[in-house]
Amino acid sequence: MPHSARIYDYWLGGKDNFAVDRGVGDAMIEAIPGLRYMAGENRKFVHRAAQALVAGEGIRQFLDVGTGIPTSPNLHEVAQRIEPSARVVYADNDPIVLVHARALMISSEQGRSEYISADIRDTGSILDDKVLRETLDFDKPIGLTLIAILMLLADADDPWARVDELRDAMPSGSCLAITHPTADFAPDEVNRAVEAAIGAGMTLVARDRAAVRRFFGDWELLTPGLVPVSSWRPDAPVDDPEAAYYWAGVARKP
Repeated sequence: MPHSARIYDYWLGGKDNFAVDRGVGDAMIEAIPGLRYMAGENRKFVHRAAQALVAGEGIRQFLDVGTGIPTSPNLHEVAQRIEPSARVVYADNDPIVLVHARALMISSEQGRSEYISADIRDTGSILDDKVLRETLDFDKPIGLTLIAILMLLADADDPWARVDELRDAMPSGSCLAITHPTADFAPDEVNRAVEAAIGAGMTLVARDRAAVRRFFGDWELLTPGLVPVSSWRPDAPVDDPEAAYYWAGVARKP
């Protein structure tokens, strides 16, 4: 079966994917020619958000749910460049991701990087994990990152409730970073890509801005708010922010 992490790896130019993943990836690119660019913009957001949370918000530990196949620099590498003692726990439910994560996600000597096998549909499998509890201090702020993962949960899975459970477990001062594909900017292209994914047996949901905003609950959105992914604190001016069909935002828990 095709898997979102391996398709994403293919779009980013990686080699950890199968023919079935490339087939679906190509069908989606046929619908949205700019998909490789969008995947790259999504990764750049992760780097900018990590830098902002460590340098600007004082976050020293992260929980990354829906890790995907490692693509350097990974979250812990970005965080530990600024704060070598930073700790990161990655969570994913794909055995292939597990193998690569354990081989490639090597922490600095001062910090710690761990991987747990868990599923966002069962938040207890994440929050009750022994390695997670040994690695992160739930009395101090945590950076929770949900990057291009919520699209894999159907509305029937009630992803808002799953995110609520994760948010509720975070201590005061924690931050939540989310990216989510949307059809708001190019409905015809996105709908064709969604149809290609569904036709291959995958779940893929593009959500509008209001639906993505709900994931943040009552947390305070940091500047510049919930915006197209390319325009969240860009390193350089962006000619067309809506060329990457993702909403992105970071919010802080009161």
